[in-house]
Amino acid sequence: MGDGSVTDRATTATIERQQPPMAVGRHPRDLVVLFIATGVVVLCSLAAHVPVVNPVEVAIFQQFQQIPSASTMVWRVLSWAGSWAGIAAVAAVALYLKRIRLGLQCAGAGVLAWGLTWVTNDLVGGRPVRAEPLGAAGVRLAGPEGFAFPAPHAAVAAAMVAVAAPYLLKARYRGAAWAVVVLVAAADVYLGNSLPLSAFAGVFLGWGIGALFHLAWGAPGRRTSEAAVRRALERAGLSPVKTVPIRAHLLGPLEFGVTTAAGDRLRVKVVRRLHRRAGPLYRLRRLLASLEVEDEPRLSTPYQETEHEALVSLFAQRAGLRTPPIVLNCEVRHGAPLLIRRQIDGRKLAELSGEDIDERLLDAIWIQVGALGEARIAHHDLRTKSVLVDAEGNPWLLNFTFGVIGASAARIAQDLAEALVALASRVGVRRAVRSACRNLSPDQLEPALVYLQPLALPRAIRKQLSDERYVLPDLRETLAEQIDRPIPTFRSPLRPATLVGLLLLAGAVYTVLPQLSSMRAVIDSLWRADWAWLAVATVTGLVAIVLSSVSIIGSSATPLPFWRTTAVQLAAAFTGRTTPGGVGFFGINIAFMERLGIRRSSAVGVTVLNMAATSVIGGVWCLIGVLGIGTSGLLEHVRIPHGWPVLLAAACVLLAATAVLCSPMGRRKFVGPGLRVTRELVGALRQPVRAVQLFGGATGYLVISGLGLAATLAAFDVQVPVLAVIGVFMIGQTLGHIAPIPGGLGPTEALMIAGLTALGTAPTVAVATVLTMRLLTYWLPVLPGIATFRYLQHHGIV
Repeated sequence: MGDGSVTDRATTATIERQQPPMAVGRHPRDLVVLFIATGVVVLCSLAAHVPVVNPVEVAIFQQFQQIPSASTMVWRVLSWAGSWAGIAAVAAVALYLKRIRLGLQCAGAGVLAWGLTWVTNDLVGGRPVRAEPLGAAGVRLAGPEGFAFPAPHAAVAAAMVAVAAPYLLKARYRGAAWAVVVLVAAADVYLGNSLPLSAFAGVFLGWGIGALFHLAWGAPGRRTSEAAVRRALERAGLSPVKTVPIRAHLLGPLEFGVTTAAGDRLRVKVVRRLHRRAGPLYRLRRLLASLEVEDEPRLSTPYQETEHEALVSLFAQRAGLRTPPIVLNCEVRHGAPLLIRRQIDGRKLAELSGEDIDERLLDAIWIQVGALGEARIAHHDLRTKSVLVDAEGNPWLLNFTFGVIGASAARIAQDLAEALVALASRVGVRRAVRSACRNLSPDQLEPALVYLQPLALPRAIRKQLSDERYVLPDLRETLAEQIDRPIPTFRSPLRPATLVGLLLLAGAVYTVLPQLSSMRAVIDSLWRADWAWLAVATVTGLVAIVLSSVSIIGSSATPLPFWRTTAVQLAAAFTGRTTPGGVGFFGINIAFMERLGIRRSSAVGVTVLNMAATSVIGGVWCLIGVLGIGTSGLLEHVRIPHGWPVLLAAACVLLAATAVLCSPMGRRKFVGPGLRVTRELVGALRQPVRAVQLFGGATGYLVISGLGLAATLAAFDVQVPVLAVIGVFMIGQTLGHIAPIPGGLGPTEALMIAGLTALGTAPTVAVATVLTMRLLTYWLPVLPGIATFRYLQHHGIV
């Protein structure tokens, strides 16, 4: 490992905790902020010229006036933060902390903001507004000269916070400072000094002034240059003689190669931001996953991130794993933290082709992964970019940013799944699985099976595969076959928290929709309905499930048992109708077919083919319904927009669709899968029995469901042609489910209500009919679906 001179000097520097010089610079982002702030202030100035106050602004102002007057003193104190007293206080605190540069800039920004607000107010002329539009007596109003524009206190507070924000090292401090700005703006509105638009413009004016100061005099954290890195290393006692930038990503860390006076070769990583993998979209996907997926460690700052990576790397090195030795973790004052390690020459696994990776290297990688598990360390980011292969062909593990010490069995299993995906992307599924089985036992590999699914893997891991929809199932099945273990069964993707959210969403939709007419009239019409017809509508919902199972049977080249398939479709009424995009429908059917011995890739193809056939049939019937209803004379009072604007919009949509489909992403995401599904549909047509089952079952499902709408309409004693009602159902069902909402909740009902109203049905009756039909035929089968799902789970069918 070489002599210990570098490590000794690094340890000494860490103990002394000496701070390198401050890195101050400019960033193009500040110029963008300045332009945005200027544009917002100009637009608000134009709006302030309008003599009539916007009703929304009036409503917000009146709402603030309803705040109890006992809080007036608190609001007055908050407004002082944006006055001369606030400017003096901020400058005094900064000077007391020996931040002379910061104190002078905050004072200058506050004074400039105050002056610009009065200049802008003179140009705009204030906002003289009469008392009548703003409410009754007791409302706090400005003097005869009108409300100030923009709000001076908000502008001053925002300017000082914008200047000081880069000096606040922790994000929560910056968030608290901006929260004070918002409260100061609210105080201006409550005290009657300004209207909401003026306060809004004041905040943006202050933000722009802060950006202007950063452009003029620079700010901390805006850059980490080669010179700043060299100064930090000199301060730490490493004596760099050569510093060379290696790469610079837009969002990723900067890296530098460093040669010291002692001849040591180092690699410096500059972490400019927190590298989070579990963002909002990943967390949303995890809500739908059929297993618990653990997140990465909670880190608050980039410096804590580098400390965490250094700690995990040291533990991994101590456990005997190959990872570049950590030399130092330090920080450029008011700049980005630095993680310094020894330089290991080699190439990333992502840069090697399958032919360059021999069996010895694969075995060595799995030995490293197995050693991680034995040491109870989870890497949690085992991509091909995280494995370095040196000149001798030995693998080194990098990037322990998301690593965990004392990891649970679940985290270790996730690591195995990520390693399988990474290696399969380079050498193929068969070689990756064989090499894993050579070095790890079946008991070690079995827990990874459950994590080989899209919802359990982050996008950074999945995007290594050329086509994850087919490779992941193949990888999972091959591993299960090699270790002679069953593929894990499907579990309910619906958790209690998700169920509560769905109930709240359903309640909101079912509460808002009746507002289209009188709620009392809707309830009265429900009580007067014919309950016999409502019973018929309920039966149609159950019969439609039977026809859906016929369509599933026709989608499979392997014969499926009728009654068990029907039971699975009834259970899918629970799992599929309570998850966005029908994820539960796919999951339970795939698990059922896997239990019958069908390979997962084939089971996925069956469900995709069934959904494609249902969509095609729905689209055809939707078109037939539109043309049929239009030619029947039932829509005489409906006018379709036409003219060159409509033609231009249609042409733009067509051009945009063509551009997307012709792009590499479009060919990969839409054209390729579409052609494969089309070939499968044509293949099904060549087999008469399968064609009748597939297309006949899909047609029967839609027609019977449409008859449920007609029966519900008959329960309210409304005479509308049955074919027209079925056409309305086809349109609502097909277009409403495009939105990724459980059951198409909301869009489906709205389209059906609009369709029935266009046919001449009273709005009250249309709302009551659609809500009742959806409740009886779509949501009521969820209850027996829950019981059936539990039964199928208990008997090992899914």
